Amino acid sequence: MARIKGGMNAKKKHNRVLKLAKGYRGARSKQYRVAKQSVMRALASSYAGRKERKRQFRQLWIARINAAARMNGLSYSRFMYGLKSAGVDMNRKMLAEMAVNDAAGFTTLAELAKANLK
Repeated sequence: MARIKGGMNAKKKHNRVLKLAKGYRGARSKQYRVAKQSVMRALASSYAGRKERKRQFRQLWIARINAAARMNGLSYSRFMYGLKSAGVDMNRKMLAEMAVNDAAGFTTLAELAKANLK
């Protein structure tokens, strides 16, 4: 049986990594060994970044809801508890959107939350 060398596969693998490393500075975009390390780290960081972005958005929404709730005489936790007691099932993203763009609607929700506090 004839021997098959792995040159084509190795070249393909190297090119795949170097393509991902395009735009990196110096050896990181030219040399496979260095580029592979940089790409692995970048991919790990981008995965972590996608998870972090969700946390940051939730933090932003809570800050906006809290600010609007305090303008209506409630703390964030009391506001959310009041809404839950009233049976209002709205996510924080929509509540934050209302807090910024629909102050009258948010005030209505705040009054509802106040009425349902125990």
